[in-house]
Amino acid sequence: MRKVLIATEKPFAKEAVEAMKAVASKAGYEVSLLEKYTEKKQLLDAVANAEAVIIRSDIIDKEVIEHAKNLKIVVRAGAGYDNVDLAASSAAGVVVMNTPGQNSNAVAELALAMMLYMARGWFDGGTGTELRCKKIGIHAYGNVGKYVAEIAKGFQMEVFAYDPFVKDEDIAKDGVTPLHSAEELYKTCQYISLHIPANDKTKNSIGYNLLMSMPKNAVLVNTARAEVIDEEGMLKAMEERADLKYLSDIAPKNLAVLTEKFGKRVYCTPKKMGAQTSEANNNAGIAAVNQIVGFFEKGDTTCQVNK
Repeated sequence: MRKVLIATEKPFAKEAVEAMKAVASKAGYEVSLLEKYTEKKQLLDAVANAEAVIIRSDIIDKEVIEHAKNLKIVVRAGAGYDNVDLAASSAAGVVVMNTPGQNSNAVAELALAMMLYMARGWFDGGTGTELRCKKIGIHAYGNVGKYVAEIAKGFQMEVFAYDPFVKDEDIAKDGVTPLHSAEELYKTCQYISLHIPANDKTKNSIGYNLLMSMPKNAVLVNTARAEVIDEEGMLKAMEERADLKYLSDIAPKNLAVLTEKFGKRVYCTPKKMGAQTSEANNNAGIAAVNQIVGFFEKGDTTCQVNK
């Protein structure tokens, strides 16, 4: 019997876990749970006999891989996978997959919700502003970016996007104006919704110059990764521009400094929650189990990210 471990420091919704177990049981697989664990040793012990592991933001590093002698596949229930050591996985013959698109609407809704929250002054009863007719730039036009565009158009926002890996015509067909550099995007748009991955080219790439180029009353919304922000550059820009605001689903290292200095110009969710809806939990969790079954039964590696 195949052994599948669901290892989530931040658990899936209960109904999602039940649905995942049902899919695995139908395939004849055994499922074990490690939820809300507090020490790495708990994860190391749990992976010892697992052939497949499903995670969320949990860290699968070289040490974990080395402890998982029977491991064949890791599935990150979500889009990003920088929490998995791909090199160590490949060296050990472990396939790593993600579940692209399954959490996208949840993340997009959160991005727009945070924009509304800031525009209406944290719902403090005072006079705020509206999103209608404001220009929003989408930095990376993948699954989440497309949902952001769809929702933003519902608010009658003017939508722009920059993504060097997406053709202009594919952006334009969604009623979105394609732009051709990050500099052009930030210079054009009052709101920026950030969706770039964290890699060698993007880490610390969003900083002083881009932020200073944004129009008056600029708002940067980050539901991507903390590492893409140049925190010192952001701090300097916010010191020089009293109109600049930052919203994030991932707390920066200097959050305490930002909130002390800038108060309500900065808002971060209490804990990363972009994908934390029951619908997203179900979508990503069930997709993860189905991908594991497809891998073992059919050799399907469609969503493999460490090829």
